[in-house]
Amino acid sequence: MLKLRCKKPQNLIFAAVQKLHITIQSLLLSVIDWFYPLFRRFMRLQTFRYAACGGFNVTLDISLFLLLHDWVFKAENVVLPFITLKPHTAAFLVSFCITFPVGFYLSRYVVWQTVEMKKRVQLFRYFVVVLGCILLNYVCLNLFVVQWGWRADMAKIVTTVIVVLFSYLAQRNYSFKSAVNQ
Repeated sequence: MLKLRCKKPQNLIFAAVQKLHITIQSLLLSVIDWFYPLFRRFMRLQTFRYAACGGFNVTLDISLFLLLHDWVFKAENVVLPFITLKPHTAAFLVSFCITFPVGFYLSRYVVWQTVEMKKRVQLFRYFVVVLGCILLNYVCLNLFVVQWGWRADMAKIVTTVIVVLFSYLAQRNYSFKSAVNQ
């Protein structure tokens, strides 16, 4: 158990955040690993953790997207001083700002824990892959919604399937590549 014995306020804050991180990581691993025996025959533990964390982050992303698109932006264009965004684009950008750090945290501390690479290198690589995911998201959403006339919710779900496959392969083979994956 980590005790909070620090004299400087910034050290106290750091210790509290560190304690919170350890608690969250332990809780997530306990909950995810508790369900793993049901799936042991079908996939490795790391793949299961990726599916669980990715499933949570995708659910968060789709939920935020739909909430923002339908309730916050009310399916209308978002007019900013320098640009006007279509509601599906605005909803995607806002949900991304939330799910990017959540996804990195889950990837770094729950899924790919054994990778011995500096955090800033992982974060940069993760960001590069996420940029690819953003581009893929943008292209697919605009293709499905604007060009093909699909409903925004169906377009987002199909886009998510495509992006998840790309993301898993890129994260495993690039962002969090380890000696085991080589």
